[in-house]
Amino acid sequence: MTSSRVASFFVVLVLAVTGFACQSDNSSQTTVIQNVEGYTFYEGELREFSALAFEDGKVIDVYSDTTFEADADTKVIDGEGKVMLPGLTDAHGHVMGLGFQQMNVNLTESQSIDEAQQRVKEYAANYPDLNWIEGRGWNHTHWDIDRFPTAEELDEVVNDRPVWLSRVDGHAGWANSKAMEMAGITADTEDPEGGKIIRDENGEPTGVFVDGAMSLVESKIPEPPAEEQKIAFEKALQQMRSHGLTGAHNAGIGVDTWQMYKDFADNGELSTRIYAMISGTGAIFDSLSQNGPIESYNNDMLSLQSVKLYADGALGSRGAAMIEPYSDDPDNRGLLFHSQEEMNQMVLKAMANGYQTNVHAIGDRANRQVLNAFENAKDSLGEQGLRNRIEHAQIVQPDDIPRFKELNIIASMQPTHATSDMNMAEDRIGQERMEGAYAWQTFLDQGTVVASGSDFPVESVNPFYGLYSAVTRQDHQGNPEGGWYSSESMTRRQAFRSFTLDAAYAAHQEDVLGSLEPGKWADFILIDRNYFEVPATEIWQIDVLQTWVAGDKVYSAEQ
Repeated sequence: MTSSRVASFFVVLVLAVTGFACQSDNSSQTTVIQNVEGYTFYEGELREFSALAFEDGKVIDVYSDTTFEADADTKVIDGEGKVMLPGLTDAHGHVMGLGFQQMNVNLTESQSIDEAQQRVKEYAANYPDLNWIEGRGWNHTHWDIDRFPTAEELDEVVNDRPVWLSRVDGHAGWANSKAMEMAGITADTEDPEGGKIIRDENGEPTGVFVDGAMSLVESKIPEPPAEEQKIAFEKALQQMRSHGLTGAHNAGIGVDTWQMYKDFADNGELSTRIYAMISGTGAIFDSLSQNGPIESYNNDMLSLQSVKLYADGALGSRGAAMIEPYSDDPDNRGLLFHSQEEMNQMVLKAMANGYQTNVHAIGDRANRQVLNAFENAKDSLGEQGLRNRIEHAQIVQPDDIPRFKELNIIASMQPTHATSDMNMAEDRIGQERMEGAYAWQTFLDQGTVVASGSDFPVESVNPFYGLYSAVTRQDHQGNPEGGWYSSESMTRRQAFRSFTLDAAYAAHQEDVLGSLEPGKWADFILIDRNYFEVPATEIWQIDVLQTWVAGDKVYSAEQ
């Protein structure tokens, strides 16, 4: 990043930091917010309340039809009839990716290749001194082309510097010719294990690299400097608190990122609690696991007691590993990143060291592989109560769904994936395999815990988009009528629980987070309309007015 670009972002950073530092003047004083329409799970049941009392950052209790008077020991705040909910938790996101999305080329929701090219061209013109042009968010299934984009199409707008653009799901990358030249990519370059180079009829690389092949280019891109990473992190924190996320499960971090998170926590600069997953079981795990799992750091602001693994790619790029070939690509079954034995060993290593193991699996073949690995670990290590998770669990062979319950596996799912994928999912896998796809209600009916997230920046960080998708299975225009495979929709209560108490459970934090019950942290939000009563069509339009973490206001829409 050039010094001028760092300077421009630094101004935003300073404003953002000062904007959330609304700390309580007297933390030992009891604070009551009354005259609210409150909803929380309480002893497992959904309860309505009109007042919340908290002290030293923790809930004293919630009350109904009770009026409090201010005195020397009690600060009373008028909630002005606003709706109060426990703070929401995104059970699967990429925090640093969210921050960098706002600093690099953002191709999210680009509707054509022409629009994508224009965004890249404008960005390159704004930052002429950047050595690499990076970005994310393209989705060719939303463009008017029935193919992947090409390097030549990027060359038309930038040919003097390398360009690297990650697909919206993060499982494919689009390079220009300069980037391929710098990476030494030629027709003789072999596909790496777990990856695929998209080629033309002559075997020449076209510019798109799927899953494991992405590293051929990414390994040539310099790591962002520490100053740039801090700016990205703060921008991500601002996004999360402004959308009511008091917690986020960070799906894969490294050593330097963990140290930065700790520094922010030590300096009182964290405005969202982060449940971090160690990236893989290799050198990063060996370094970060030296002292064992960290259940809580700095009053539950951070946790490091889980590991993130990958079994396959994504559906949109046909990298998701399927038992049978893709319906729209009969010679392709997707990509498994590891053999069964390799997956077994990684899962065993993480679990033997006491870490919850969370594995990305989208295709039915990948989900089966991961279930087999968990079953193998259970046979070897016994029932450890680690609450292991399959991240996405997107397309599961129906006979494998009961195994989630048998093995006590949490389904960590992203409701907006269904409404984003509905334009192409059935084309990819055919109608018959949809029986086990995006099967939220099937999982819930058998007693499997579903923890909801967004996979930001793949999808919007706004959790109300996820709540809307979970309830309606429609896009924001209300399509399709009645919802897409609506039998798998969640009720409003189920969806709310999946973003609160069950998300906390998925992080071993249900005793301290996820609901406004005595002794738990006073993490809550005030919103502009009643999630439980507005027409379902309005759920995605709900705005967050205030966000509070541990009894401190960290965001106000009025500031």
